[in-house]
Amino acid sequence: MLARVVKPGDKMEMQAIEEMELADGTKGKRKYATKVFDVIDDDRVEIEMPMEQSKLILLPVDGEYDVYFFTRSGMFQCYVRIIERYKNEKNFVLVAEIISNLRKFQRREYYRYSCVLEMETRVLKEAEVEAISKNLSYLVPSASLRRAIIVDISGGGLRFISKERYRIGEMIYCKYSLQIDGYIKEYKLVGKVLSGDPLPNRPDEYSHRVEYVGINNIEREEIIKYIFEEERKNRKKEKGR
Repeated sequence: MLARVVKPGDKMEMQAIEEMELADGTKGKRKYATKVFDVIDDDRVEIEMPMEQSKLILLPVDGEYDVYFFTRSGMFQCYVRIIERYKNEKNFVLVAEIISNLRKFQRREYYRYSCVLEMETRVLKEAEVEAISKNLSYLVPSASLRRAIIVDISGGGLRFISKERYRIGEMIYCKYSLQIDGYIKEYKLVGKVLSGDPLPNRPDEYSHRVEYVGINNIEREEIIKYIFEEERKNRKKEKGR
């Protein structure tokens, strides 16, 4: 797909996946503007080494980046790893290996990753909803939970299946765990129900989509990182077949 939609000369934006120390002493994710030098194949792309104030930015080999290609067919996103850098006549070039699926990207949207994850959930109580409306963190302890299965997840929300049907607009408690960097972390998040429909041929089960409410940036970034790591594992498996 890469060779079909991305062409030499297409503008690019690269953002480091890991935070680093910035010029002002704070930590953050550096962004670089550059363009495609050439497309080798569907797994590798040559990138012009980015510049800032007429100075080359020597991005490190093995560095991983979230990249956006601005093409005639729209904007596409994927994750890459720098595997080589060299000088080609007058051009300084990076060779990047694609380490996730290439997908068409719409701003304000989060990529949804298909999965099967256990979750426990329930409708929030009135006092909890009132606290959230005041930007307070308050959850009733020891409230009974219902089992559900997450079938896709993103940095903006999730979709799950349950025997309980939740109404559109309801605020619900979502408790689940993700493995990130080899460690299991439990998430206790609040979601607003956007849809709830019976499953075809399974009238006793319902599919719901929710968006997170009051999620902090650290938790959102961790969920996005989980998706990235899972996609990278899946891509390695596919290439190993």
